[in-house]
Amino acid sequence: MKKYSVAILGATGMVGQHYIKMLYNHPWFKVTALTGKESVGKKYVEAVRGEAPAPPKEIAEMEVLPTDPKKVDADFVFSCLPTEAARESEPLFAKAGIPVFSDAAAYRMEEDVPLIVPEINPDHLNLVKQQRKNRGWDGYIVTTPNCTTVGLVLPLHPLHINFGIKRVIVTTMQAVSGAGYPGVASLSIMGNIIPYISGEEKKVETETAKIFGRLHDNHLHYDDVEVFATCTRVPTLDGHMESIYVETEKKITPETVTQALEEYVSVPQELNLPTAPSKPIIVRKEPDRPQTRIDVDAGSVPGMAVTVGRIRVEDNRARFISLSHNLIRGAAGGTILTAELAHHMGLLEE
Repeated sequence: MKKYSVAILGATGMVGQHYIKMLYNHPWFKVTALTGKESVGKKYVEAVRGEAPAPPKEIAEMEVLPTDPKKVDADFVFSCLPTEAARESEPLFAKAGIPVFSDAAAYRMEEDVPLIVPEINPDHLNLVKQQRKNRGWDGYIVTTPNCTTVGLVLPLHPLHINFGIKRVIVTTMQAVSGAGYPGVASLSIMGNIIPYISGEEKKVETETAKIFGRLHDNHLHYDDVEVFATCTRVPTLDGHMESIYVETEKKITPETVTQALEEYVSVPQELNLPTAPSKPIIVRKEPDRPQTRIDVDAGSVPGMAVTVGRIRVEDNRARFISLSHNLIRGAAGGTILTAELAHHMGLLEE
């Protein structure tokens, strides 16, 4: 089987390091180029930021290239660029005929750009054809959601398809790594909780409606689910925890909610995609789980499952806790899984 050559745009940051770790020895994809900004011309090992494990030797010795499609030789790219850099650079790659799989925020809410959680809306990848037609590109851009949104929509989806969801209220407790390297200033976050993350609440609310939307006649119709989010930053390293309240259309019990979550599998599991966890949702029965230090790397593919616990149900209302790895399922891993799904659908061959 052909191995696709891939470049990582913005490879020296925290998320870029997770891409490299997860793509090393990947059965379908091989990293052949890394890009940066201030670090252009350096060896990757000299430019990398953060405290990730040392990269494999062949990656460590790669030269960091400019984020320019004329300088990058790859079948497609993963982008973990900052928002403004992504808005400038990602279309250049798409115009040059290079597909872009991005976890950046720049194009998530564009009407013709898919916003993908592979278990939930694989059919939204069909927007790529309309995007190419609209923009005259040979390539395309596919996005994945905000790291907080992923930990919400994955456990909501089996409840939505089984019972219908009317309203969601969520309070998040987000790790400092979600702010990117070097994170939040230590004197601001140590021994503290910051009850505000700029722009985060709107992202969670609007992205959920797009992800749950229906694709019809090449147009995406947003779901009408109501989501009210409060986002906070807490002094943990990795892992976003969320306290979720759900109102459903149909009657639910603790048993039916637990069963829907535990039995949930979808297209990535059915296809046995390389980065798909065998169980995308892990339900913990202990009264004090999930916990960030214990459960953040849960799953058959570490960090790719969402862990749910403290399920409480009364009438048509459920409350539970969700925990997801913001740098893996919420960033690098989720985007790699999306590219695997696109490969299965033949989008890397076009």
